[in-house]
Amino acid sequence: MLCFELSEEQNILRNTIRDFAENEIAPVASTLDDNEDFSEELTRKMAELGCFGMFVPEKYGGSGMDYISYIIAVEEIARVDGSQAATVAAGNSLGIGPIYYFGSDKQKSDWLPRLCGGDGLAAFGLTEPDAGSDAQASKTNAKLKNGEWVINGSKIFITNAGTPMSLVTTVQCITGTREDGKNEISCILVPNGTPGFTVKTMKKKMMWRASNTCELYFDDCAVPEENILGRRGDGFKQMLETLDGGRLSIAAMGLGGAQGAYEKAMIYAQNRRQFGVSLTRFQAIAFKLADMATEIECARNLLYKACWLKSKGKPYSKHAAMAKLYCSEVMGRVANQAVQIHGGYGLMKEYDVERYYRDQKLLEIGEGTSEVQRIVISRHIGCR
Repeated sequence: MLCFELSEEQNILRNTIRDFAENEIAPVASTLDDNEDFSEELTRKMAELGCFGMFVPEKYGGSGMDYISYIIAVEEIARVDGSQAATVAAGNSLGIGPIYYFGSDKQKSDWLPRLCGGDGLAAFGLTEPDAGSDAQASKTNAKLKNGEWVINGSKIFITNAGTPMSLVTTVQCITGTREDGKNEISCILVPNGTPGFTVKTMKKKMMWRASNTCELYFDDCAVPEENILGRRGDGFKQMLETLDGGRLSIAAMGLGGAQGAYEKAMIYAQNRRQFGVSLTRFQAIAFKLADMATEIECARNLLYKACWLKSKGKPYSKHAAMAKLYCSEVMGRVANQAVQIHGGYGLMKEYDVERYYRDQKLLEIGEGTSEVQRIVISRHIGCR
């Protein structure tokens, strides 16, 4: 039976992460956003707090917690700052996740202790300039020559690939042609610093400005044959399973961001006086806040149920898509109303709701657009 009460350990975790986010991240979030600075200092502090590898067993350097504990951590960081939440979410779901779930014992032993312990970050190279929602249209290819995979191609919009802490990227490549004539897709681990592997940091983003986003280029980049992740040809399946977990973390970012924007709006409305009374005395504002609180509660229940299904080994792909879709769009509605409640001040950088408003938009695009989520959901409910 699904339990709606968190354990004592999960509540302690929430309070610990919340205190860290409010005391360590909040004071510098605006400056990091303005300067587009990735913070190695904050990332290492989050690692020391145990934010990386939370769902990985202790024998590989992780914390051995359940998935909902990890989601709570992402939620609480996103409540304060989307950029730092993106670093944690991508570092876990897209970086650590594929190696843990699909890697060989040697790959796990080689990479996971360092990634979980905060020595570095991992990334997942999927999106290409001409292959976004249509991931099977990838052009990056890898050919097996003399015991090495020789990779050529490029990726774009990749999180955590170009920081001073970046260690390795899982790269989806075309490795041949299947019997049915379709592309054979595999995932290959490419360590940073490999000759022929070039990383270019992308700037001038609207959102997540303190998160690292990169373009990747592969020019006869050669790695050992053993760097393939799992079995040859399993790359597309691995990518889909990775995105299912990643959607839960994006949903957590939407939930946490919505909670943060709502709290900012509530505090402002309580303290702002018009016509001699606080804004919360006006029904128009009170109803906005009531709607925001209701949607956040619904979003949290949907996301936590999806996490519960995953932790129980039950099918959760439909619920992951639903949670990702709903939580990301709830944050859009909440952030929009938070700005509206702030009035003109909500358009100024001095007020955090301006940043929440910007940071939300990527949640409807990354890890599969809202349109893709609706396709996934419609197929699950029998619309084929």
